Order: sequence, then structure tokens, then C-alpha cells
Amino acid sequence: MVRVSDIPESQIEFSAIRASGPGGQNVNKVSSAIHLRFDVKASSLPETVKSKLLELRDTRINTDGVIVIKAQKFRSQEKNRLESLERLDELLQKSQYTDKPRRKTRPSRSAVRKRLESKKKQGSIKKNRGKVDDY
Repeated sequence: MVRVSDIPESQIEFSAIRASGPGGQNVNKVSSAIHLRFDVKASSLPETVKSKLLELRDTRINTDGVIVIKAQKFRSQEKNRLESLERLDELLQKSQYTDKPRRKTRPSRSAVRKRLESKKKQGSIKKNRGKVDDY
């Protein structure tokens, strides 16, 4: 399984931006939010992982195959940088996860027999609910 730690640092581009939202006067001076950009097509990832990543229906992956993650949860630039890397790692793991193949199953003969018997019993109960004609 490919992790973020396997990707060379040169392929991940970080840029510091000002965070949006409330924060007082400091929010206008400090660029604490991080934009992480990772070009999937130009990366050193295996081709299978690249194709699975590009097939994901995720809004963070644009049409050019670039993953853009904006992290602004923390006031510290370094913490936001680490959070963006964690989110990229989650995206990589999500793309490599495969569902277990489904095995076809059948109900046992006794289960089928019990089901049909209960249906017949319920049908006879309903049939006997009608008006009684005594002549």
C-alpha cells in the first residue's frame, strides 16, 4: 500500500495563504492556511494507484488530475501542513481499498420449505376470514 511517506517531497507543493473566517486582527496579517497541490499524472506513483485516484469522485481532484487540499483548521502553519498531508494520505488509502468479492449464497432447503409452509398457513387464515353462508 502506497503512503504519503513514499512520495518524494519535491512532488508535493505547499503554499501558505490567509485563512478565511473569524479570527480577529491577526487573521489579516498571518498566512496560516495551507494549500497542498499534488499532480497525480506527473507523480511517481504506480500506474494502478494513479488510475484509481483519478477515477475517484472527489471534488478535491480537478480535471487536470491535480489534488488540491486546503487546510485551515489550526492557527499554526505547521499543524495545517501536517493535516493536509494526513488528508492526502487518507485519499491515497481510500483509492487503494478494494471491496471483498461477494460469494453467492442460497437459502437451505429447510429454510425454503419453512417459508412456503408459513405462506400457505397465512393464505388459509386469510381465506377463512370471509362471510359464513349457513343455509
